[in-house]
Amino acid sequence: MSVPKVVTFAVASVDGRMAVSPDVLLLWGDARWQALGEASEALEWLKRTHQPQATLEGSGSFVREGGEPAPLPPFEGDREALHQDFLPEAVTQRPGHRGWFVVVDGRGRGREWIKDGAVFGQAWEGWHLLILAAQQTPDEYLDYLRRETIPYLVAGENRVDLRLALEKLGAKLGVTTVLSTAGGKLSGALLRAGLIDEINVEFLPGIIGGLDTPSLFDSPTLGPDERPAHLDLISAHVQLDGQVWLRYRVVSQ
Repeated sequence: MSVPKVVTFAVASVDGRMAVSPDVLLLWGDARWQALGEASEALEWLKRTHQPQATLEGSGSFVREGGEPAPLPPFEGDREALHQDFLPEAVTQRPGHRGWFVVVDGRGRGREWIKDGAVFGQAWEGWHLLILAAQQTPDEYLDYLRRETIPYLVAGENRVDLRLALEKLGAKLGVTTVLSTAGGKLSGALLRAGLIDEINVEFLPGIIGGLDTPSLFDSPTLGPDERPAHLDLISAHVQLDGQVWLRYRVVSQ
């Protein structure tokens, strides 16, 4: 099966940090981060240019690491059926569908998901939540997703197999392009798996530092036989406020 094109976009400080500290969620923001400047129209330009049918985030963008999710009712039923892909026609065939908010949540940490993009305004009408899970995702969580009519795809055993998940997005839902705005851990995993086609980074004029502060690509150390990803510059946009937006094509990984 073919894999959809994956384009990444991130906003970072000049030293590659994506937040001001480890305990600040990417999607919550922070006054200290906002003081560095506001993001430009780069993300909107990428959406218009690439026309993605799915966006991609990791659960870490919504849930703090180490936080215990609210308990769910125990599941008593057919576990084998539960761990099959769940694509209810009420969602997949609904009128006006435009795209998927895809979240990798193999550990089943998310709760109280916002399912329909209409709550974010007209630009996101027709977009719907979809979860990427694994065979070891807790039964109670998959049962919760089914009760909430939240579609999910099962890919991988102990953790989400990103390549298989992307293949399923293409084969089962017709996704040809994914725009990932995920944090460093998921971006690093995508890069190591050779799944990224284009990298976009908008650098804000500031330095944050911090050994544990989330950075652009938090991936395992290269092994002795592994090479850095080689990039080809597509464009560089320098703005008056000191922000720089760099676009790269991934040549080899």
